[in-house]
Amino acid sequence: MVESKTAAGVYFVGAGPGDPELLTLKGQRLIQAADVILYADSLVPMGILQFAPPSATCIPTAAMTLEEIIPLMVAAVQAGKKVVRLQSGDPSLYSAIHEQIARLVEAGITVEVVPGISAYQLAAARLNAELTLPELVQTIILTRASGRTRVPPTEELASLAAHKASLCLYLSANCVHRAQRDLLQHYPPETPVAVGYRLGWPDEQLWLVPLAEMAAFSQQQRLTRTTLYLISPALAVQHQSSGSLRSCLYSPEHHHLFRPH
Repeated sequence: MVESKTAAGVYFVGAGPGDPELLTLKGQRLIQAADVILYADSLVPMGILQFAPPSATCIPTAAMTLEEIIPLMVAAVQAGKKVVRLQSGDPSLYSAIHEQIARLVEAGITVEVVPGISAYQLAAARLNAELTLPELVQTIILTRASGRTRVPPTEELASLAAHKASLCLYLSANCVHRAQRDLLQHYPPETPVAVGYRLGWPDEQLWLVPLAEMAAFSQQQRLTRTTLYLISPALAVQHQSSGSLRSCLYSPEHHHLFRPH
């Protein structure tokens, strides 16, 4: 059983994809009260730091190693300061918080993680799209193509594509040609792909292209990082009125606890 939270030594705050207005209220409150803020400046825009008090020490960490970051947090906590570690997106996804938390716990420091909006959620919102449509797709897969960070053999992209679910592909722009090849083993070539670049930032771009053109388009736009690919059959039918895609939730034929027969 997970113990109830008391005041933590370090707060890992999900900054969301970049838009300061998509920061949670709890995240904003913690930033406003922080004495020391360590933030991944390559992925967290300066706009998020507008909530920090003028007295706060803000430390960019993109060029630092774990061995440099941890002592700064430990020293700040031991000095009685309130410490916030700002992570891009949601800390549960590709954030490397596991290794940071393990070192802090070894040092006797408690932590709390505050969730944030992920890029795939913002992409779907920008498109006014629901990624789980009845009888079409009910599963969302969050993954990445295998590259410098290898994925387990059981999670190779081609095998995940076999589910034909709504698939959100992170950290894969550098190997997009291989990713497209693997996806085409199971998704039709005309499957819509939302290509999102720096979602939530002032220079955000979001395009819809067929899967068969995903790699060529990425190369044309010179996309190499901070790019999300959202592949989903749901994008092909968004905003269409169809009885087969209607949920039971609001159907007059469907009765439940709050709308009895």
